[in-house]
Amino acid sequence: MPIEHEISVGVEAEAAAAARFDQYDTQDIWQKDKDHFIHPWTDFSTFKEQGSMVVAESEGAYIFDSDGKRYLDGIGGLWCVNVGYGRAEIGRAMAEQATKMTYYSSFGHHTTIPVAELSAKLASLAPEPLNHVLYGSGGSMANDTTVRLVHFYFNQLGMPDKKMIITRENGYHGSTYLAMSMTGIDYDHIGFDVIGEPLIQRVSGPDLYRRPEGTTPEEYTDLLLAEFRTKVESLGPQNVAAFFAEPIMGAGGVLVPPPGYLKGMRDLCTEFQILFVADEVVTAFGRLGHFFASEDVFGIVPDIINSAKGLTSAYAPLSATIISDGIYDVISVPQAEGSVFAHGFTYSGHPVCCAAALANIEIIEREDICGHVRRVGPYFSERLASLSDLGIVGDVRGSHFMQCVENVADKGTKELFDPSVHVGDRVAEACEKRGLIVRPIAHLNVLSPPLVLSVEQIDWMVDVLRDGIIEVQADLVAEGLWNPA
Repeated sequence: MPIEHEISVGVEAEAAAAARFDQYDTQDIWQKDKDHFIHPWTDFSTFKEQGSMVVAESEGAYIFDSDGKRYLDGIGGLWCVNVGYGRAEIGRAMAEQATKMTYYSSFGHHTTIPVAELSAKLASLAPEPLNHVLYGSGGSMANDTTVRLVHFYFNQLGMPDKKMIITRENGYHGSTYLAMSMTGIDYDHIGFDVIGEPLIQRVSGPDLYRRPEGTTPEEYTDLLLAEFRTKVESLGPQNVAAFFAEPIMGAGGVLVPPPGYLKGMRDLCTEFQILFVADEVVTAFGRLGHFFASEDVFGIVPDIINSAKGLTSAYAPLSATIISDGIYDVISVPQAEGSVFAHGFTYSGHPVCCAAALANIEIIEREDICGHVRRVGPYFSERLASLSDLGIVGDVRGSHFMQCVENVADKGTKELFDPSVHVGDRVAEACEKRGLIVRPIAHLNVLSPPLVLSVEQIDWMVDVLRDGIIEVQADLVAEGLWNPA
């Protein structure tokens, strides 16, 4: 579906869908879901009464609930439906592969055609010399895989003490035990145990909005780099194996790095023989206007890139850990007679998922979706920035199709609302009833729509978001929770 046709197709889909939705028994589905499905990131205090919206169909940039109401999906599923919904060519590729050769184990000396083709394609798209790929089924698995791989790599080099992993406050790396432990969002750890020091170490994440008062962005970069150097020197470079960084931090608040920060961190990692791991689970496959953001947007070449989400545009679960020739040359040396590289999964390089990824990448290239994002993304940023005149909007930030609005109780002091106010949820609910899905994360509202979004859809989305925030502001005043003066 060409990008310029998306609106008309969406309207036609809405009209045609109205007659179809009688087939869905919303109450029955709602009840079964509430009784039996444990949702990720669920607030049980409200879920047990409210249950879930039942999403029944989708097309382009829109989803439809089981009663036929249409919503513009302002979060792209979860940063992931990059080419939009209803792409028949991806469905056909998956169906053809599933009927022709559903699956075969990739353990040892067996492969399938889709995984071989996809591996070569990813090597051609990734920065040189990242030419080798390990597969999983999601970003968490990719990051878990990377830690195990990094430890194995240094063991092979005769450096078994080099084990520590440095991540950042507000960084997000997944939901498995290890990946969530690497995540630096304290709120996500409530009630759960985490794997901590000495294995996992933390440094500050960049937050330009809340940088030390009176510092320029460049001075802030210097402070962050100095903190990292001090951290490594205090731990001992011989003990630090890898640094994990999202090029733009996603779930932690769409935090864009200050100028020179990522390049400076890359240089420090090289100096201390620390592997630089770019967690591009969100930023890859077009979200910032390029297949990979590390080199094309930020001018760095990591040692490892982790990707998922947009790799298949969420049509199938697949992740790719892409490693350099230098790492591969070390890990591919036999350790002992008869030994094997004992890592991987039953579904590593699943042929149906790889077929989906190949079809997805073909669409991105054929329709120049990356070019579309580079052309339209700055307009998206500009339109969202216009919300800064609203009383509770403290900061609007992001890049291209990865954006965030930070809501505050006081714009002067940047003081936040009490968490019990649920300001992000209020804004999301106000938008949802108007037909727009935005993501609430505490006091934030995140937007990461499908990359096929048109200028007209962006205008509508920002206008609706404005109306939603204005409604929430009025409610907060009426409830005595906010004083605009």
